[in-house]
Parts: sequence; C-alpha cells; structure tokens
Amino acid sequence: MRKWGPLIAVCLGTFMLLLDVTIVIVALPDMAGSLHASLSDLQWVIDIYALALAALLLGAGAAADVTGRRRLYAAGTALFALASLACGLSTSPAMLIAMRGLQGVGGAAMFATTLSLLGAAYQGRDRGVALGVWGAVSGAAAAIGPVLGGVLTQSLDWRWIFFVNLPVSAAAIWITLRTVTESQRQTDRRVDWAGTAAFAVFAGALTFAVVRADTVGWTSGRTGAAVAVAVVALAAFVVVERRAAHPLLDLGLLRRPSFAVVMVGALAFNAAAFGVLPYTSIWLQTLLGMSPIRAGLAVLPLAVASFVVAAAGGRLLHGRSPRLVIGGGLVLIGAGALAQATLDAGSDWTGLSAGLVLAGIGVGLVSPALAGAALASVPPRNAGMAGGAVNTFRQLGFALGVAVFGTVLTSRMEGALPGPSAPAHTAAHVLAGGGASALRSRIPDATLHGAFASGLNGAALIAGILGLVAGIAVLAFLRPAPAAPAAPAPVRVEEPEVAAVR
Repeated sequence: MRKWGPLIAVCLGTFMLLLDVTIVIVALPDMAGSLHASLSDLQWVIDIYALALAALLLGAGAAADVTGRRRLYAAGTALFALASLACGLSTSPAMLIAMRGLQGVGGAAMFATTLSLLGAAYQGRDRGVALGVWGAVSGAAAAIGPVLGGVLTQSLDWRWIFFVNLPVSAAAIWITLRTVTESQRQTDRRVDWAGTAAFAVFAGALTFAVVRADTVGWTSGRTGAAVAVAVVALAAFVVVERRAAHPLLDLGLLRRPSFAVVMVGALAFNAAAFGVLPYTSIWLQTLLGMSPIRAGLAVLPLAVASFVVAAAGGRLLHGRSPRLVIGGGLVLIGAGALAQATLDAGSDWTGLSAGLVLAGIGVGLVSPALAGAALASVPPRNAGMAGGAVNTFRQLGFALGVAVFGTVLTSRMEGALPGPSAPAHTAAHVLAGGGASALRSRIPDATLHGAFASGLNGAALIAGILGLVAGIAVLAFLRPAPAAPAAPAPVRVEEPEVAAVR
C-alpha cells in the first residue's frame, strides 16, 4: 500500500476532477428542468469549471512549491468536496454556476500537483509505470463522464453526480496523508498572483464574449467590450510575466517551436474531442427521447476506445516519436468529428458510433503523450511550468470549444427553423437548451429534428477541421532535438523522465 499509495491517491483525485469536466453533460436536460436554466446557464455550468482550472493551474503550481505539494493537494481535494456538496444542494442556476467555479478552484490545486507528486514518489521503471497509469486514468476520465453521469442521473438524481465526489475525496485525502511525503518548501519563492489574476480575466472575458455573442450579436457593444477586456488582460499578463521574478509562464518558451505547437495541440485536443458532447447529449435526450443512461451509453464507444488505447499505449508506443503519436491522434480526433457531421432529420444515435470510435482512439493516443511532450520540450528547470501550461491549455480549449460550438449550433439551427429571424433565434436557443417539448406545439417534430441535426453537423465540422489542422501542425513542427552532451548537474527527482525534444 505504501509503495503505490501515492499513485492511488493521485489517480483518485485526477479521475474525479477530470470526470467532473464532462459528467454534467447528460444531466443538462434534468438541470434545465429542475432549476429553470437557459442555454447560457447550461454553458456556464460546464465552462466555469474548466475556466477555473485553466486560470488557476499555473498559480496553484507555484503555490504548491511554496506551501508544500502534499498540503495543497489535500486542501484542494477538501475544497473540491465541499464545493461538490454545495453543487448538489443548489437551488438556482446562479448558485450552481458559482459552486462549479469553486469546484474548479479546488480542482486546480489538485491538478497542479499531480505530476510533481508522482515524480517525487517514483524513480526508474516505477516512474514509467506510474505515469502510464496516470495517463490512462486521465484519458478515460473525461470520456467516461457522460456514462457515469447518465447512471447517477437516471437511477438517483442529477444532484448525485456531485454527491458521489464526497466519499472519493475522503479516500483520496486519507491515502494522501498516510502515504505521500511532503515536499521541501521553497520559502524564497513568491506566487505570481498578478499574473494569475490577469490570465483569469483574459480567459473569463474571452469565453464570456463568445457565449454572449450568440445572444446579443458579435457586433454588439457588450461583445466588443468583453473582447476589449480580454485583449487588455492578455496584454497585462504579458507585461507582468516579463517583469516577474518567478513568472507563471516564461514567455520565452513560446519561441520554441516544439513547446508552442504542443500548447496548440493541447488547446485543440480538448475542444475537438469533447466540445460538442454537451449538445450531442441534449439531442439524444430531448429529440430522440433517450434516457440519461442510454444517452451516456450512446457515447460509450469514445470512452472504451480511449481507455483501451491509453492503457495499451504505454507499452506499444514506448519510444515512439511524440510527433507521430500526438499528431496522428489529433488527426484521428478530427476525422472522428467529421464522421459525426453526417446527421439528418431521420438519424439516430448509431450515426455517431463510427466517429466516436475514431475520436476515442485519438484521445487515447494524445492524452498520455501530451504531458510528456510538454515536459520534454523545455529545459529541465522549466518542467513544472510546462506541465502546468499543457493542462491549462487543455482546459481553456474545452471551455472555448463549448462556447464556440454552441454559437455554431444555434446559428445553424436558426437558419433551419421556420419564421422571421427573431422568433427563429429564440426558438433555436430554446431547442439547444433542451426545450424541444415546449416547441412541438407550433413547430413540426421533423423540422426540430432536422434543425438540431443541422446544428450538430456544423459544430462537428468545425471541431473536425480544428483537430485536423492541429494534428498537421504537430506533425510539421514537433521535432526531436539532438542529444546534448552529459553535464554534471543535480538530479531533480520530481521531474518525470522523458525523451528530449526541441
């Protein structure tokens, strides 16, 4: 137990926090009915969690070095559990969104410390095994979320998708305190709170602009103001990072082609693989009449394929070029999304299966390889920063993907629904938010089916193009660096062993 205790503790937390990115997907129609939530509310229930993870991961990693990694991991898990309880007890969309954000704060504290805890606990072959298991868990968690969410929502209630986190959190904290050794605190280091705040404002304002643009218009003053805030915040982040003694992100790393393209791949990965799933789930339940469990099972091919490939990939792809693994995986994700963009008014869930399998294979390839490629693309002293950055870009990609694809979805629906533009615009938002039953009295069911299928096709098409472009970029620009001559240097045990790439 003591040998593999740190791995169990880290994997429990990782599985739980990544599961919560997608476990809400099949519960969205039930949430909308119970809390009287709009499409915008549902988007924020998903996005605020991913945004909190993205905005705080880098800052949480620095805070872990100062306060102790085990301490921050346990505290983050406790906060995650309390926020999960509050999510399950929510009585309004605003309360649920706020508590989902608090969940993300706890999740960021957990996620920021996972790789460093494993790197410090294991060496040699054991480290390779630990990283392989962690990669398989990471790859499968987000994909299996809809399945578990469907089981809990139908068997109990949507609130149990949050309550289930309580016993898992308690087990993770107990094992952490029993088996994980505390890291040495870096008392001379300061956390870059200014950079953390600037990046959080940038990510939040950009996502807000995309979500609101679908309602108020891309050329409206409110959309323009949100975009302006995002631009100013990004500029402030750049200025702060250049002047900070201990920056969250060394901007010089972005001049390294391999590091930059890995970040692009991470951003595109979560967007292309998972960004359309919330709307797919709403289609399955409100248009096809499937139960939450059946809707979760309908996307099971993605979960199964990703888990099998991720679990087997550590052995079968050991020593393979990250360029081929990540680039090829992104191309498969793109191809899988394009294969799902073929729905019509008469389609059922089987029209998604082949595309989900392709995407799942890609997820299983990319997810375990991304972290290693990020760590390997920078000097050893920047390994912790690179690990935090790749996870940050992944979560930011998911948040932006949900927002952008929602805009594409409703825009395509609006064009397929009858009547003047204003009523069609309203109807599209009601339909996308799970309100098909409210529209059936005045719009033929076949028209609703066709409109939703058209919207999903548009979103999947953009997701497919994104995956293909990102995959081609990785294949073109991610290159191994020539081996450097050995030089005497202190060994940092917390850094995973990875092949060096430029």
